[in-house]
Amino acid sequence: MGRHIADKRAPSSGGRVKHFLRLARTPRETWYRPHTASGAKRVIQYLRIARGRVV
Repeated sequence: MGRHIADKRAPSSGGRVKHFLRLARTPRETWYRPHTASGAKRVIQYLRIARGRVV
């Protein structure tokens, strides 16, 4: 029995994989968020609200 018509396409040149690997290897400055000193204050405010002390 032969293969289905959809299975008889030409092999790809690997363009998607090449593009994915190029993106994966580049530094991610746009996604990087440095942790600042405000992080500790944010945790304190979160804990205050979680304990029910809304001022």
